[in-house]
Parts: sequence; structure tokens; C-alpha cells
Amino acid sequence: MMADETISRVGPDRTEAYLDLLQMVTGVVLVAFMWAHMILVASVNLDLGGGRVMNVIARFFEATYMAQVGGPVIAAIMLAHFVFAARKLPFRAREQKAIWKHSLNFNHLDTWLWVIQAATAFIILIMGCIHMWTVLTSLPITAAKSARRIQGGWWLVFYLVLLPMIELHVGIGIYRIGVKWGFIKRAHRKALHRFENRLTLTMIGIGVVTLFTFLVLTKA
Repeated sequence: MMADETISRVGPDRTEAYLDLLQMVTGVVLVAFMWAHMILVASVNLDLGGGRVMNVIARFFEATYMAQVGGPVIAAIMLAHFVFAARKLPFRAREQKAIWKHSLNFNHLDTWLWVIQAATAFIILIMGCIHMWTVLTSLPITAAKSARRIQGGWWLVFYLVLLPMIELHVGIGIYRIGVKWGFIKRAHRKALHRFENRLTLTMIGIGVVTLFTFLVLTKA
């Protein structure tokens, strides 16, 4: 009887640990993809919006089928990451009120970071899927085509909302992964959190400059 009780207690704990590990791995993959994606799209700034550099990079990814295959794979990883993380997200109104109340009572930085990450997750899931569907169903990717989309009405507002949501989510995410898995020690939390803030602002700044390039400089 004692052995059965021990197995029943250890089993779910081990399952949760595996799910946490999968959540971390998929999260790291997505962080790396988001940052790489930002840098590659920002290549349009290298020739002041002419698009030649970005077009060369886009043709390489499509010629090697990395865009056609990689896009759906990243979408699947994003969905899997959301499913793994959803175990701890408050979906019911009562749970959301409780989380908000506890956050106000604790008034702890890491708690508020979790709240921001949870809120941005829902926005990114919806808007990220719209973005990926739009891009992958209108291949090939070109600077001119991207510029036309940005210059065509509500897409600029769409990306001005999506950009900070993504960068906040991935910046906080990589910080919280480091804290949760012991890579970031308590003594270094403040310094690394400041670094994470600067990195997030830098990425948002690069994104805004890139949107401006598509809006104004690129010949569409």
C-alpha cells in the first residue's frame, strides 16, 4: 500500500517536471526564432529600404525550403508551447480575479512579470497566427510585398501592437527560464533584469525602425 501511494505521488510530479521541461525547450526555440526573425527582417534597413539584402536572404530560405517547412514547424512549436503553458494560465473569471488580487497583495516584480507574460501570450497566439498565415500563404517573401502590406491600412497598427507584445513576452520568458531553472542566481537577478529590459527596448526599437523603413523608404 505504501509503495502504491508513493508511486501515485511521484508519477504526477514527474509528469509535471517533463511538461515544464518541454515548455522550457519550446520557449527557448521560440525566443531564438523571434530574435533571428527580427534581425533577418531588419536587413531591409541595410540598404536603406532598397530591399536587395532582404530579398537575397528570403530567396535563400525559400530555395532551401526552410520557409515552406520551417514556417509550419514554428507554428506547431508555438501552439505546443501555448498548450504546455496553458496548464498554469487562468482561463476562468474567478481565477483571473484571484491572480490579480494576489499580484496586488504581493506586489512582487517576478509575479507581475508572470502576469504580463500570461496576458501577452493570448495576444501573440491570435495575432501571431494571423501574421504567419498571411506570410506563408503569399510566398515568395519580398521586401516590396512586405512594404505594400505595411502601407496598406491597418497592418501598420497590427504590427505596432504585435511587436511590443512579442518582445515583452520573449524577454520576460528568457529571464524567467533562467530564474526558474537556476541559471540566474538571486544575487544577479536585478542586473540581469535590467539587461533584459534594455534588450527588449533595443529589439522594439529595431522593429519600429524596420516598420518605418517599410512604410516610407522601401520602393513598393
